[in-house]
Amino acid sequence: MSSFSKRSLWGGWIVFVIASLTYLLTMEPSASLWDCSEFIATSYKLEVGHPPGTPFFFLINRLGAIFAGGPGNAAVAMNALSALESGLTIAFLFWSIAHLGRRMYRKEESELTDGQSWAIIGAAAIGSLAYTWTDTFWFSAVEAEVYALSSLFTAVVFWAILKWENVADRPGSNRWLVLIAYLMGLSVGAHILNLLAIPALVFIYYFKKFPGRKKADLWKPGIVSILLTGAFYLLTPTVVSVGALVDRIFVNGFGLGVNSGLTTFVVLLLAALGWGIWKTQRAGKAGWNTVLLSAAMVIVGISTYGIVLIRASINPPMNSNNPSDPYALKAFLNREQYGSRPLLYGQTYASPRVDTKFSTSYFIDEDGKYKSVDRVVGYEYDKNTQMLFPRMYSDMPSSHVAEYKRWADVKGRRVRTEDGQMVTIPTFGENLKFFFTYQLNNMYWRYFLWNFVGRQSDIQNNTIIDGNWLSGIDPIDELYLGPQDNLPSEMAANKGHNTYYFLPFILGLIGFFYQLKRDGRNFLVVFLLFFMTGLAIILYLNQTPLQPRERDYAYAGSFYAFAIWIGLGLLWVYDILHRKVFKANGRAAALVAFVVCASVPTVLAVQNWDDHDRSHRYVARDMGYNYLESVLPNGIIIDYGDNDTFPLWYNQEVENVRPDVRVMNSSYIGGDWYIDQMRMKANESEPIPHSMPRHKYYGDAMGQFPIQEIAKPDGSVWTAKEVMEVVNSDDPRTQLVDRAGNTYDMIPARRIAVPVNKENVIKSGIVRPEDADLIEDTIYININPSKSVLFSGEMVFLDLLASNDWTRPIHFTSAADLMNWGLVHYDSQTGDSWSYLQQDGAAYRLVPIKSPIERSFGVGRIDTETLYDNLMHKYRYGNVSDPRVYVDAFVTNTFATSQLRSSFARLANELTAKGDTVRAVEVLDRAMQEMPLEQLRMDDMVPFIVEAYYKAGAYDKGNALALKSSKILMEYVDYFDRFTGNKKKLVESETMDRLRTLYNLYLIAGQNGQKEITALLTPYFGGI
Repeated sequence: MSSFSKRSLWGGWIVFVIASLTYLLTMEPSASLWDCSEFIATSYKLEVGHPPGTPFFFLINRLGAIFAGGPGNAAVAMNALSALESGLTIAFLFWSIAHLGRRMYRKEESELTDGQSWAIIGAAAIGSLAYTWTDTFWFSAVEAEVYALSSLFTAVVFWAILKWENVADRPGSNRWLVLIAYLMGLSVGAHILNLLAIPALVFIYYFKKFPGRKKADLWKPGIVSILLTGAFYLLTPTVVSVGALVDRIFVNGFGLGVNSGLTTFVVLLLAALGWGIWKTQRAGKAGWNTVLLSAAMVIVGISTYGIVLIRASINPPMNSNNPSDPYALKAFLNREQYGSRPLLYGQTYASPRVDTKFSTSYFIDEDGKYKSVDRVVGYEYDKNTQMLFPRMYSDMPSSHVAEYKRWADVKGRRVRTEDGQMVTIPTFGENLKFFFTYQLNNMYWRYFLWNFVGRQSDIQNNTIIDGNWLSGIDPIDELYLGPQDNLPSEMAANKGHNTYYFLPFILGLIGFFYQLKRDGRNFLVVFLLFFMTGLAIILYLNQTPLQPRERDYAYAGSFYAFAIWIGLGLLWVYDILHRKVFKANGRAAALVAFVVCASVPTVLAVQNWDDHDRSHRYVARDMGYNYLESVLPNGIIIDYGDNDTFPLWYNQEVENVRPDVRVMNSSYIGGDWYIDQMRMKANESEPIPHSMPRHKYYGDAMGQFPIQEIAKPDGSVWTAKEVMEVVNSDDPRTQLVDRAGNTYDMIPARRIAVPVNKENVIKSGIVRPEDADLIEDTIYININPSKSVLFSGEMVFLDLLASNDWTRPIHFTSAADLMNWGLVHYDSQTGDSWSYLQQDGAAYRLVPIKSPIERSFGVGRIDTETLYDNLMHKYRYGNVSDPRVYVDAFVTNTFATSQLRSSFARLANELTAKGDTVRAVEVLDRAMQEMPLEQLRMDDMVPFIVEAYYKAGAYDKGNALALKSSKILMEYVDYFDRFTGNKKKLVESETMDRLRTLYNLYLIAGQNGQKEITALLTPYFGGI
């Protein structure tokens, strides 16, 4: 082994240790928010997560959990695996940069001078360590997410093709190609993003095997890249599709069991490949032998999806889409539940729908046979309104359409539809403007510059004060972000405020142009990796506005490629120093170049450490725990989003918290497979009460229930049970048939009575015995007049109310959806606002007691003893009071969603009203102890905590909090007042938000005679 090889080997393992220690020291000690909680839960019990599934990722994590030493350590073990996988990614990046650096000198390892050798090792260290501490990669490295393992696969296959290039002329070199094929197959079980590395691999192969070809021939490997990437992308669903056809023949024709045909097909396919491998080996056809071996290894790699079929077939509590047969697995792989989007040609947001597109599929009927079904897969749109390269296509009027118009300043053009109507569609130029301003600039280049220039804050981008790129060079930043001096203390203290002064960006650009000049072929390879894992994803995703979170994690591969150029930038510095300063001492030139360029990873590490250190944080675990602990025994909780669903699953499936509670995800409840799951026992939770027959919602059922009001002969209000009897009936008189011959079950009323079984209400604990006199005899559902049909998921809720008879408590994580049912009524004009809910802290409980809505605090009555017990004794707060804990925007939003500050204020006011001011002050002290302003940002609930202190007679504490919160708000108002021109307009809404909260403080202080506070705020409101 040459000295260069030894240095490269040791250097790779050294950066592995540095990166791994970084990630292990900063990783989250429990489950994280978003998908991580679900991934940990599904990995722990090998259950089935959301499509398209990540079975190899789950298997790796399950292996880690085995050695975790108990459920409480499972999350930290899986997070540690991500940290180590990410550390290995950095090692392979080091070795890849070292190879590409050597290629720039066009020398074999033994031909390198000592100075060149050390310079290349230094370049590999700078590039790999820079990537170690970049924002996006570090974020995914410290949590149990697929992106760590996905990045490792990308790094390994890229390194492997470079290793093949080193030995391509030697006997047995094709084994590297077979290894790459196997790794690519395995990688599909982690994330399909790895397939985007294929073009880079193809071009390396092309340049090595055909060194004399002209540049004009580059279209040939380009075509091969497209075909090979497409083949890999389609391989898994194609194998499953053919297997599904064979399986249907075996099941329906031969009477064999489900999956027998698929299993037979895969075995025969592998046997055929094995025979071909044997024949080509004997015939000495090395090329075909390699192709067949590679194909076989890809099939073996993707076979991890077999675990999905196996685990789904036993109906685990988490069984997304129930892919227990090949047809369901195909829909699962194709992510059919998420719909499709136009790419090259299609509709605009203003295109009228003219028809519905159906696709024939099959499902297992109750007799165990496959039955055909036509499922809706999309819509046909008016042809006159379609366009090339459609970027503005979503027709959600209240959100996406308004944002399209804002980003592209849409004026549109009038066109006549096929039926003669006139509509306004965006012009092609406006369409391109949205593509460049939002999709490219906001959703890619902004993230790119986050990683290599700097980041304004960790708060999701909405205005010019949050989430933009920021260099730290004030004259540049002020051009588009406004004043950068004397920032509000809350903005300045945001740990996501990171400035790199363009240093990584500049060094990367130097490497970009230097490699282009010195080694054009490998420059093209790196550029393909950069483009395919970045800009190509933008083209493919065709993202809509108002994404629920930042999406930078999808482009980590692109940032990986740029880190290669950061490393290669050192070689330019070395060459300059060697030619002009250290002419006779290459090692000194290499050392000085390394010291100079080390500023890049250093500034990244120093700036990014505090906002990537998630040690000591338990927010996801604790919020899921709080939701579950809010539920009465054997209760049901209906949730509405990822961060109030996945942490609950984690707590139940991993830490065995409240296994008696049935978690019902409202996002899934429209799926027939999920309704089936709700009707099965899960852990210690019995099936939900239900009456609707399975054929009403499953398979070829239409899944829509039109509302056609029919008066009862006696004039009484339809009860929920009576409505369900109509829906459940197969009597033609209770059904409607459309022009296409489709049959729909009818709902005969909008106003529906739900009688209250008071004995069950008390027995199940929904209402305390001492509040029995408040219970109403009947509550009424009033379906929103805008709704003409109910869908399957909504029918599940109606059926639940009809069948439950108040035997099981029903809880919600949000009250908003209940307005569609009339269980929450809000009229800001008349003040006639009420609900049938009780707020128990993080969750709402359905109670047969009508209570007014308090405008300050929101929906639901409160039971002081229940709320006190939850907030003071049961709930956990994620350890956010610890100043070592990084409270990012995700955490802040999670606390805001769970309404904890307002719950504390409401409880204190209720205790004060009952004369218990001692406990009221204790409650408020606990609120500020667990959620201090120094950690959890100021919000519009803080003034009500101030008010609650005043009501309880704790004026000193109220004033102290009022002064602290007023200072924060005044800093913002004064800062925004310094903006001028168009920038001032851009912060108007932010200014009004702060002024509104400040005005609440002003009013509260005035109403409670606190002259010190009112005097402080009078300059802002003295004229009111």
